[in-house]
Amino acid sequence: MKKYEVLLVRSYIVTIYAEHKDQARKYTEFYLGDCPDLSKPKDQRDQQFKIEEIEMTFNEAFESKEII
Repeated sequence: MKKYEVLLVRSYIVTIYAEHKDQARKYTEFYLGDCPDLSKPKDQRDQQFKIEEIEMTFNEAFESKEII
């Protein structure tokens, strides 16, 4: 197998209770940091791949708004 590096971009909408919108953004960035490899050994064998490493390179909450 050849080795590739892939840049993957995702967005999430997180509903969180906090005292202020700045805290909501801060806590979301801090506590939602890691992304696990969800593949199973069988998936990797059957589909012939292996995820070697997942490194977070960007983590920023862009907007927060109060909802009722």
